[in-house]
Amino acid sequence: MPRRRVFFKRKYEADPVYGDILIGKFINMLMKQGKKGLAQKIFYKSLEIIKQKTGKPPEESFRKAIANTKPMLEVKPRRVGGATYQVPIEVNESRGMSLAIRWIITAAKQKKGKPMAAGLAEELLDASNNKGAAVKKREDTHKMADANRAFAHYRW
Repeated sequence: MPRRRVFFKRKYEADPVYGDILIGKFINMLMKQGKKGLAQKIFYKSLEIIKQKTGKPPEESFRKAIANTKPMLEVKPRRVGGATYQVPIEVNESRGMSLAIRWIITAAKQKKGKPMAAGLAEELLDASNNKGAAVKKREDTHKMADANRAFAHYRW
């Protein structure tokens, strides 16, 4: 956060197919080197795979996956008297959404040996069923915050 100027939140555009701002943000975070068309192809192909596997609207699975992956707590290092403590703090809505999207994309990229669209579809399905690497990352974050609950009084 800048100290002198006012920080403005970025406005994300809705995606052209579903008209959803969250999907537009996901596509922007999936994009590499400005290749938005490729990111859109990957994302929409993964939604088609989800639709074929489940038979339900893929937007529901996508929203459920984001909600299941979104963390409520995280730890932040605070330096107090020469010692650094991992202090648990609550995560606000926009940061939680960004972390969830980032963790899902990272988990999909780590699935080697299959196309990105298939890996993303698999990770979104796993996250919507409360399984998978992204949900495990959220649980690990919550466990770390719970373990450091004794340092919560250093929060400011």
